[in-house]
Amino acid sequence: MAPGASSPEKQDKGNLVGISTRGLGVCGWILLSLSFLLMALTFPISIWMCLKIIKEYERAVVFRLGRIQADKAKGPGVILVLPCIDVFVKVDLRTFTCNIPPQEILTRDSVTTQVDGALYYRIHSAVSAVANVHNVHQATFLLAQTTLRSVLGTQTLSQLLAGREEIARSTQTLLDEATELWGIQVARVEIRDVRIPVRLQRSMAAEAEATREARARVLAAAGELNASKSLKSASLVLAESPTALQLRYLQTLTAIATEKSSTIVFPLPMNMLEGIRGVSYNNHGKAPGRA
Repeated sequence: MAPGASSPEKQDKGNLVGISTRGLGVCGWILLSLSFLLMALTFPISIWMCLKIIKEYERAVVFRLGRIQADKAKGPGVILVLPCIDVFVKVDLRTFTCNIPPQEILTRDSVTTQVDGALYYRIHSAVSAVANVHNVHQATFLLAQTTLRSVLGTQTLSQLLAGREEIARSTQTLLDEATELWGIQVARVEIRDVRIPVRLQRSMAAEAEATREARARVLAAAGELNASKSLKSASLVLAESPTALQLRYLQTLTAIATEKSSTIVFPLPMNMLEGIRGVSYNNHGKAPGRA
């Protein structure tokens, strides 16, 4: 770029309609004088037609002989509009709400989704909103749709589902930069709903269920491993002390009697069972000799 040349952004700002500073010219001053003369001749009737009331949340952009009178809009309060040469346009400065209809988006991982949202914006420069764009609300609405589609097209489905706030902030930043010359300030962008195909919903549900089942099996296996290690340690301790084994046996009986009161348990000493087993083994060994 040459040293004396200005940037394209500065050239665009210089070509905006609302920043013209040229005077009215000889013909304009003549018409202005005639307008004041007409207002003086028809006074006081003309004063009621020339005074306009601008509300607190409104601003008036006055065109005198087709040119914007000042870089700043007039109001609120009472303003004077000269007959025949002045035309004014009211601009509402309150926050507007724009519903973005469902947009069919193809994500980066080739998944078709439908996304809708909401846009909140306000006009901070009435002169730019009137002079630099034909219909500022329609232009903002269409730009919001295209910007949302372009931002969502660079995201995967998982990023779209998990990072709505980040996507909304990036969309708001892009809209702010694009509508700055229109006198628009984007207050907030919200992504309300993300619709995905029914088959994909079923596939995602099956995948999530399989993941949960696999995780449950891993946890159960880890629990069994820890339990087996604990049982091994307990068996080693009980093997060293027969008295501890008897105490554990009595604790088990107490637990059974507490949980199931209808169950009758007859505790038998382990030595008695071993003696009965030995007697039966000896009788079984002598029986063939007698025969």
